[in-house]
Amino acid sequence: MSTQNKRLKDVEVSFPIVYGTISFWLGKKASEYNSHKWTVYVRSANNEDLSVIVKRAVFQLHPSFQNPTRVVEQPPFELSESGWGEFEIAITLYFHSDVCDKRLDLFHQLKLYPEEEAGPQSTKKPVVVETYDEIVFPEPTEAFFLRVQNHPAANVPRLPPGITLPPPGPMEIVPYEKKRGDTKDHPLSQWFSNFSEADELLKLAAARQQVQVHIAKLRRQLTMIEGMPQQSKAFSVPGQQFRHI
Repeated sequence: MSTQNKRLKDVEVSFPIVYGTISFWLGKKASEYNSHKWTVYVRSANNEDLSVIVKRAVFQLHPSFQNPTRVVEQPPFELSESGWGEFEIAITLYFHSDVCDKRLDLFHQLKLYPEEEAGPQSTKKPVVVETYDEIVFPEPTEAFFLRVQNHPAANVPRLPPGITLPPPGPMEIVPYEKKRGDTKDHPLSQWFSNFSEADELLKLAAARQQVQVHIAKLRRQLTMIEGMPQQSKAFSVPGQQFRHI
């Protein structure tokens, strides 16, 4: 196995993401079968470029749409349509070869009409429904780790003691400030939810999970020592579910 393909044990790289829809009522321009325009998307939780890990996104719309399977191969990973009905949209993310060979399936319910307590429909205030999630890549390759270790969309931990990596080569230094697929200047960005607090909570949960992994490893080592009694009670650290790839 080459150095670049060597996997880093006990290391996880994570990317907070948001997926959802923003829909606008067409008001006087609305018709029976065309009452709303809407956009479905996957974005970084802090609106940074996700193309560093995502190769393409596939959106599966309702069969009544022409060409219901839409493939987006460059950021922003989104598509816009118009219609009158609500339905579930399947979103499939495919990753670059050095990131992961599995795909990730997401599902989002398109919502066009506001809740009663939100008041009547308005052409100026859209209906926004977003879901915060985190993609966790356990045991990343050295090449992937080097490529994203300074990327603003990634949560990259410190390497465990004893693990050292060579300095990144010229192909691994990506000029993020020059080539970005972020959504900071997206025309709909004013409606995006701010998930900064959730991001911080997930970072804390990830840290607790790392501690739990190391505690479990130490417990296994202790049970192998002759004469050491096994603990009768399991030890756990409160954490949060993550979407491991």
